[in-house]
Amino acid sequence: MTDLTQLIDRYIDAWNETDPGRRRDLITRTYAEDASYVDPAGQGRGQDAIGTMILGVQQRFPGHSFRRTSDVDAHNDRARFNWELAPADGPPIVRGIDFVEHADGRLRAVTGFFEPAAA
Repeated sequence: MTDLTQLIDRYIDAWNETDPGRRRDLITRTYAEDASYVDPAGQGRGQDAIGTMILGVQQRFPGHSFRRTSDVDAHNDRARFNWELAPADGPPIVRGIDFVEHADGRLRAVTGFFEPAAA
């Protein structure tokens, strides 16, 4: 489970990394080349498309960061975990749960769901 938790934490790190080179490195190490990502706000296939999605979220929510808010629950090649997006000095603006499929130490597919906005 430790390797999977590290993979999920690297996934969160990729969403928070603002340096383009470091973000690209995290994406390459975290996602399979043909990985898919889908949530209510968008979808993409492949590392480049996922990188574009991450950049778009960072541009839309400057000064905000993601953090994992639950343990990683896993079985077989699937896992789930909760997260939230918040400014450094404020309450979360959105919470969610992501379901992932993983193989060979990288994510193959991510499906995200948003929970109602925090009060």
